[in-house]
Amino acid sequence: MEKRKRMAVFSGSSNLKLADEIAQELGISLGNVKLEKFANGEIYARYQESVRGADVFIVQSVCSSPNGFDVNDNLMELLIMIDAAKRASAHSVSAVITHYGYARQDRKAAPREPITAKLVADLLTAAGADNIIAIDLHQDAIQGFFDKPVNHMTAMPIFVDYFEQKGFKSEELCVVSPDVGRAKAAKKFSTLLDCDIAIMHKDRPKHNQAEITALIGDVKDKICILNDDMIDTAGSLVAAATTLKAKGAKKIYACATHGLFSGPAYERLENSCIEEVVVTNAVPVPLERQTGKIKVVTLAPLFAQTIKNVYNNGSVASLFE
Repeated sequence: MEKRKRMAVFSGSSNLKLADEIAQELGISLGNVKLEKFANGEIYARYQESVRGADVFIVQSVCSSPNGFDVNDNLMELLIMIDAAKRASAHSVSAVITHYGYARQDRKAAPREPITAKLVADLLTAAGADNIIAIDLHQDAIQGFFDKPVNHMTAMPIFVDYFEQKGFKSEELCVVSPDVGRAKAAKKFSTLLDCDIAIMHKDRPKHNQAEITALIGDVKDKICILNDDMIDTAGSLVAAATTLKAKGAKKIYACATHGLFSGPAYERLENSCIEEVVVTNAVPVPLERQTGKIKVVTLAPLFAQTIKNVYNNGSVASLFE
């Protein structure tokens, strides 16, 4: 007798609201899992329902979260949830990583450094993940760190829709890449918006510090859209916006998939010349911070459709073509 397929979606502690929205989009209830942190700091997970034979999808942001967990807590929680599902005879386990922590350590930039993005990939594989779903990885090459399938999404369609609804004319817009590494993504973004492109070059004298050293392209009297994969302390972004303003830009907007907003980020952005900073809920942004310049758009429909296609053995790439 052929067994019927069954989908089960669970959430770690870091981004429960997004996971719940994804489940609603899929027309199912979010699965019940007991998650605890013991007094000594160890993580505990136990599924409160059977996952035997199910295709399990675990939603987790590997970053610091409002519940007080740091990036390492949330990574460990994800690994433990994967292990628990495999040991409970799940048919498959997919890690839906809405933010891939340690992604910036994707190469040895100096002697005796680790490649932590690869280490995280190895840990996910060792835990038993059969499939990875991620969005706007810091470098596309991170997909190659896995021996398992990686379904790599992008939030670009959501940002394109957001700025098209602003009603800007294409001739007054200019998409700006904040560094050379984002030039390819910026080119695609500018093509979708049918507008000009500019590219910046920056140096990093030390961690979380950036200096803009060059700007290629004309931004005078333009409405500029700075597009990046993540905003951490916002130092790079504010430095880029200041340069654009000095070069004659009329207005400056910014968008990024992952709004980490560490340390002085909120204060820097509120005091900057940027009109709006548009991020997604890939990383949870506290409700009290979603005021002023910070705007949050949801990824729930995009993640839900991706999960549905993976579950039904459909194409994920077709969602972003």
